[in-house]
Amino acid sequence: MKKRWFILIIVLIFRIAGTPGFAREPQKTKPNEVTLGALPKEAQETLLTIKQGGPFPYKRDGTVFGNFERRLPEKNRGYYREYTVPTPGSRDRGARRIIVSRGGEYYYTDDHYQTFQRIRE
Repeated sequence: MKKRWFILIIVLIFRIAGTPGFAREPQKTKPNEVTLGALPKEAQETLLTIKQGGPFPYKRDGTVFGNFERRLPEKNRGYYREYTVPTPGSRDRGARRIIVSRGGEYYYTDDHYQTFQRIRE
């Protein structure tokens, strides 16, 4: 619990201070759409796993996505959840994610939250 508070305080300090990492402009336009078939096979498999309710290979899968970059429509905390899309050859989680909204939208990013594409099934 203390670690969460510490992280929250650090995030708020960076936002107030205007650190470039948090000073990015929100995405001004709606995310482009991408068809499920146009996604990498790992993303297609991850989406299927999400819809089946798991099991998920990464500990952080299903955690709240904070949308700190404000690239997706602004919603209350907890509206978005994130899932890792494996990146072949990467030693860590890589940059690819699928974000799931409570409203049933799915978003894909391959550049660690810089840009998003809404997945059209």
